[in-house]
Formats: sequence, structure tokens, C-alpha cells
Amino acid sequence: MDVATGRPHRRRWSNLLEERRFLAPALISPAVIFMVVVVGVPLGWAVYLSFTDAIGGSLSGKFVGFDNFVNVWHDANFRNALENTLIITACSQVLVVLGAALLSHFLVRDFRGKWFLRLLILLPWAAPVSLAVIGWQWILDSLFSVLNWTLAQLHLVSAIDPPQWLGKTNLALIAIIFVHAWRILPFAVVIFLAGLASIPSEVEDAAKIDGATGLKKLWFVTLPLQLPIALVAVLFGIVFTAADLTVVFILTHGGPFNSTQVLTTWAFQVGIESGSLGEGAAISLYLFPLLAMVSVLMLFFARRAQVS
Repeated sequence: MDVATGRPHRRRWSNLLEERRFLAPALISPAVIFMVVVVGVPLGWAVYLSFTDAIGGSLSGKFVGFDNFVNVWHDANFRNALENTLIITACSQVLVVLGAALLSHFLVRDFRGKWFLRLLILLPWAAPVSLAVIGWQWILDSLFSVLNWTLAQLHLVSAIDPPQWLGKTNLALIAIIFVHAWRILPFAVVIFLAGLASIPSEVEDAAKIDGATGLKKLWFVTLPLQLPIALVAVLFGIVFTAADLTVVFILTHGGPFNSTQVLTTWAFQVGIESGSLGEGAAISLYLFPLLAMVSVLMLFFARRAQVS
């Protein structure tokens, strides 16, 4: 009796799982819950704190309106952090796009040791960011820099007075840009390789017939066809770079003299280290409209650049 009554019950459940109105919400709900808990709740709390005078040790405060946003805007260190964020993000993504385009164009060929080269390119993306940046901190160290030693052996820099990569403003910014580009490059290479795989073989054959080879083929044939997927890679690279705290925090901690601060590190220093939670939250929220605007523009141009 129980078996007979149980079969229709199980059949109803199996039929329900096949229905789109039930299956679609069931599959997407874990991702939605994850985004709400991990992203939505902290974002909502940051918005609340940005309108209060909350300090460290308390998650509540007196409502002050837009005072925190106005106050941080008049701070020279904040404006410098905003400028550095824009410069580092833009320059690193230029290096990433150029490097990914050249590397992906080379990696689609068949040659000996191709798998090992692909492994080396993917290692920066697979390694933990903090450990990788600590490695770069040793490489760029003012006293025991492996890079300076190598350049001195090649007689490219002075062994007595080598470059202080993390001790001078311009050199520190260059080092940060390079480390960000090195970190994002593997992701962009994978995206570009996927784009190359989607190009029809007929296009490649037509390019060869027309005499387009090497860099000419890359510039006039491959890159235009890869533009939509390249814009997606750039979008992710911009988000990963602009919202990153680890690279600058470990390499320079915003120094020398706050000259390499970015919005994330300055928000951490003001909100956590100095205890001004309201102002720190306001600083971090300046990233939101910038990244939202960049995302909308990138997706718009990617849609316009689609090749039918």
C-alpha cells in the first residue's frame, strides 16, 4: 500500500523538477543568496555607515547626511588616491590588453613545450595574491632586490645607487602598475584564447590569401574580431584592479608619504586604522559609481562591437 501511494508522490516531484517555472528559480537561487549575503549585506551596511559619524568599536552613529562625502572630497590625500586609482587601472589594463593579444596570438600555434609555457602564464592567476605580492616585494626590495642585482650585473644600473622601486613615488607607481598587469594578464590571455578559438577558419584562410600575416593579421583581422570578448576581459580587469587592496597595501602601504594611496587602501586606513568608519565607508563608496559607469559603457560597446 505504501509503495503504491509513494510512486505517484515521487512522480509528481519528478514532474515538478522538469517544469521551467520551478527549475529555473531552484538553480539560480543559490547564486542569488550568495550575492545577497556576500555582496548585498556589506554594501548596504557601508551605505548606512557612510551617512553616520560611526567610529571604531561601534557599528552605529549619528546621522550626518552627505557630510562624510563632502569632507573626504576636500582631503588632498583622497583626491590623490582617486587619481592614482584611475592611473594605475588605466595603465595596467593597456599593458594587459597588449600582452594578452600578443601572447594569445603566439600560443595558438603548435610548438614544442607549448603546455609548459601555458602553465607558466597561468601561474600568476593561480597563486594567492598576497603570497605573489610578497614575492614581488622581495624582488623590488631596496637592499636585497634581485631585480637590481640582475640589472647591475648587466651594467644597466649602478650597483652603488640602484633604483629604489618602492621608495620613490614614480618608481613605486610603475611597480604597482606592473604587478597589477602581471596579476591580471593570465585571465586576459585565457579570454583572448577563447576568442581566437571562436574565429572561423574561413577568416584565417582569407587573411592568408590576402597576404595578412604576423602583426598585420593581428591588427587588421584578429583584434577587430576579438573586440567584443576583449572588452569583457578589460571590464573584469578594471574591476579587479580598481577594487584591489592587497597589491598596494603589501608593496608600499600607500607610501612614500601617502603618494601611492588608492581608494581601497585610503578607505582602509581612514576607516579601520584611524577608526573613522563613516568616512572610510564614504571613501569606498566613491568606487561604486565609477565601476558602475565603466561596466555600463563596456557592455554597451561590447554589444555594439559584436560581429555577426
